[in-house]
Amino acid sequence: MEMYRSHIMICKGTGCSSSNSEQIAKNFEEELKKYNLDKEVMVERTGCFGLCSLGPVVIVYPEAAFYSQVKPEDVHEIVTEHLLKGRVVKRLLYHEAVEEGRLKSLNEVNFYKKQVRQVLRNCGVINPENIDEYIAFDGYKALTKVLTQMTPQEVIDTIKKSGLRGRGGAGFPTGVKWQFAANSKDDQKYVCCNADEGDPGAFMDRSVLEGDPHSVLEAMAIAGYAIGSNQGYVYVRAEYPIAVKRLKIAIGQARDYGLLGKNIMNTGFDFDIDIRLGAGAFVCGEETALMRSIEGKRGMPTPRPPFPAVKGLFGKPTILNNVETYANICQIILKGPEWFASIGTEKSKGTKIFALGGKINNTGLVEIPMGTTMREIIFDIGGGIPNGRKFKAAQTGGPSGGCIPTSKLDVPIDYDNLIALGSMMGSGGLIVMDDATCMVDIARFFLEFTVDESCGKCTPCREGIKRMLEILERICTGKGEEGDIEKLETLARNIKNSALCGLGQTAPNPVLSTLKYFRDEYEAHIKEKRCPAGVCQALLKFTIDEALCKGCGLCARNCPAGAISGKIKEPHKIDQSKCLKCGLCMSKCPFKAISKK
Repeated sequence: MEMYRSHIMICKGTGCSSSNSEQIAKNFEEELKKYNLDKEVMVERTGCFGLCSLGPVVIVYPEAAFYSQVKPEDVHEIVTEHLLKGRVVKRLLYHEAVEEGRLKSLNEVNFYKKQVRQVLRNCGVINPENIDEYIAFDGYKALTKVLTQMTPQEVIDTIKKSGLRGRGGAGFPTGVKWQFAANSKDDQKYVCCNADEGDPGAFMDRSVLEGDPHSVLEAMAIAGYAIGSNQGYVYVRAEYPIAVKRLKIAIGQARDYGLLGKNIMNTGFDFDIDIRLGAGAFVCGEETALMRSIEGKRGMPTPRPPFPAVKGLFGKPTILNNVETYANICQIILKGPEWFASIGTEKSKGTKIFALGGKINNTGLVEIPMGTTMREIIFDIGGGIPNGRKFKAAQTGGPSGGCIPTSKLDVPIDYDNLIALGSMMGSGGLIVMDDATCMVDIARFFLEFTVDESCGKCTPCREGIKRMLEILERICTGKGEEGDIEKLETLARNIKNSALCGLGQTAPNPVLSTLKYFRDEYEAHIKEKRCPAGVCQALLKFTIDEALCKGCGLCARNCPAGAISGKIKEPHKIDQSKCLKCGLCMSKCPFKAISKK
């Protein structure tokens, strides 16, 4: 076995790959060979480190030198200075990873300090395309324990005792779901994995599959043993090419090692897994629609009951959990349900991954214990709001969730608290908004998404949400009327109570939560024909401050509508009837004399 003095860990998740991290890896291999270091230094392609805004990320061990925003042309300097001469390249180090000349460990960096990377424990640590590295980090040890030391009911009881709830959105107890399927009597049962996260800005499941696919495959095999199934399916969207590639590699390796397929570990247990690709339909994140899609049918929800645990895929008992839920299973089996239950809150155990995006300094993937406050996530881990702006709201749960205002920043985040706030956990997307955000426009954006993605099967969703969107579009274009807010509330309540599936029932949440916390913005749009955030273009008014205007004429020359007039060296004026509200004049004015209201 070869021993290396240094390991170069290079992020090969989707974000860093799009910034040329594969070329960086190849450059390292070439440079190391050039200087005869290829037998001493190992180049490892890993999954996501989490701090996506700093990618591509390269970490050199044993020093734990955290290099950020590395470019292919930087590789030569890292090799010649750091690996040859033992001098870290200071200009490439992430500034928070250094203190008084000392390299900090990752746990000392603010972004990681309050995280508990349990599901993400192997992401950025192992090569996801090498099963041996997964096995070296206790991989398939949980499956071995289950098949040799536990009965199916003992497995289910362990998951029940842990308090693990489904991480896909609704938070249904995982052990209870497995028990229902185990109690169903049939000649065939199925285990399904939902890897079709469709929320705008969400990339948690994708990153787990890219960085640690075997953790999901092992957990699915354990689930198969627990309920009496011999076949699993991973439903993953085709827009995740790296995740799909690594899943295929992982499944092939597990089969070669006898960890999937017939007579696993000579225990008589058979279980195999196949991949089914989704075409990106948001509604296929709903469990019954997902199963119809696997069957080759149009992805549309079906009424429940019967529930999938009784009659699911191909009419057989089926369990469906998402990627993050499965990624918790092996650690619960190995460390015990008490260990898992000791993390989090009374009713929400364990950790939760959030895809942190929007107006935030540290965009990326974070895993925090349940009960962490939104303030800690946004300001301690996320680094706060850029450009000196103020926090306004955070959207959780994607199109099915709601907006959390400044006044609720210190509420501990868990399933029940988010629902009480008018939002929901969802799969884990967390979009941060600053004070330049129009909350009416945000509600319109999410409803527009839902209208486009509705399967159209039930009238409340197909027609009701479209009517809500029409009202919001009128409000945003200055055509809102008295009574529109009440119409939105009535429609929202009716849709929540009558839509066929969970996606339709939760679609009004963005409107209801913004009305609850930002009603004054709706009223300003309707009564004053004014957008307080200055976002809704039809409600903007550009004006020229005569005291600041020098009469240079630059604004007039750039105005595409000829709406600006005035003599040279004299204050100019804007004809509001001609103004297109494009803002070009304001961006061109060198004296900051033009403002929008």
